[in-house]
Amino acid sequence: MKLFLREHLLLIVVQLIQCAMIIALFWLDGYKGVGVSLYAIFLSLILVTAFLFYRYLSRKNVYERLQNPMGTLDESLQTTERAPISEALDHLLSSQYRLYQKELLKAEERQDEHLLFMDRWVHQMKTPLSVIELTAQALDEPESSSIREETERIRNGLNTVLYMARLRTIAEDFQIKPVTLSKLVHEVNQENKRFYIRHEVYPQLKEERAVITVETDEKWLFFLLTQLIHNAVKYSTGKTNQLIISLYEKGGEAVLEVKDFGVGIPDADKKRVFNKFYTGENGRKYRESTGMGLYLVKEVAARLEHRLELESKVGQGTTVRIIFSKTQNLTSM
Repeated sequence: MKLFLREHLLLIVVQLIQCAMIIALFWLDGYKGVGVSLYAIFLSLILVTAFLFYRYLSRKNVYERLQNPMGTLDESLQTTERAPISEALDHLLSSQYRLYQKELLKAEERQDEHLLFMDRWVHQMKTPLSVIELTAQALDEPESSSIREETERIRNGLNTVLYMARLRTIAEDFQIKPVTLSKLVHEVNQENKRFYIRHEVYPQLKEERAVITVETDEKWLFFLLTQLIHNAVKYSTGKTNQLIISLYEKGGEAVLEVKDFGVGIPDADKKRVFNKFYTGENGRKYRESTGMGLYLVKEVAARLEHRLELESKVGQGTTVRIIFSKTQNLTSM
């Protein structure tokens, strides 16, 4: 109704001015019969009101469609009524929808090409890195360790780029199956053995039960745990040499917990550490943070339907938990 009134406001104003002019002309011409003039104006207003009422009823669907936002793109293909203006509107929306779909398809193709390039580039870069590491082994210390430390940083960065590129199509990459958490933790620790030694921070595994099995994607959970461990070690270096990885059940849910005793996270940063590219006070201080690690952890955990919990105190350390729901915890079934 508001859109209809705004569209016909000028018509209503012109009609009122016309009625006022008729009265003025009769009065200037010397005709003093006010009753006839008012009757003529009344008939004129009745006709205009009837016209507006008919026009609103005949165009009601059009005005409602223009005024109410579409919930889905498919609604742009709906037809309103068999009227010239309605058919023109339907045709415009339909052509716009087809143009949008065409441009969207082009954008997706370009993005797929970019992701394919990134994936192949990362794998190509891993080959020279391996050659550099093998060459470094033949060198004397400390040159050998320094080179391997830098190549490991490059490798971790490449892996972050690779997982970031795969994030958009993560649902197609899932392989959900039973995963034994203790076995996964041992594999992650083995993979990061030199990383622990170099930073002089050593993990300790605590298990409440011998075996806790959950339903998840092993490759992506491996990535989640690696990211959490790298953060924990990075912000514990020089402050403590202890890192605790705990596996336990709570309320029927399985919990994988990474606890460090490092610098901790300031209260002002706690709500934002999972934001994209947010480095926070610690990241700016240590100058090695990309702001993408915890963002990827949050995004992957959400797609795997695992919950995340974070607790931290400045100077005392940080605890991050990956929580598997009762349906994902196969141990309690």
